[in-house]
Amino acid sequence: MIAASAGVRIMIATRPVDFRKGADGLAALVREQLHDDPFAGTIFVFRSKRADRLKIFAWDGSGLVLLWKRLEHSAFRWPPISDGVMRLSASQLAALMDGLDWSRLHARYIAQPSATS
Repeated sequence: MIAASAGVRIMIATRPVDFRKGADGLAALVREQLHDDPFAGTIFVFRSKRADRLKIFAWDGSGLVLLWKRLEHSAFRWPPISDGVMRLSASQLAALMDGLDWSRLHARYIAQPSATS
């Protein structure tokens, strides 16, 4: 499992993409259809039509990273198909990659501590 740091932006494309696309094709898709910068350090998650495969695309500062995963006996839990993207947290991405229902994960509100005198 590859873990994302808590502060990184993670965007999931809700519409299935052509899984024959490689890193350059997904970079073009991010720029042209999602209207985002593929080289800004954001992690982009793409789904296949069959819902049992995902691709994770990111720029790590020195090159493009492309991760592909297929679940053997089930399908990933995806948001409803629509145009655009939605944001995930690092823990939701980890649950998605494990084949769990990521939509059941919600961050608890933790008040920011105040400085003591």
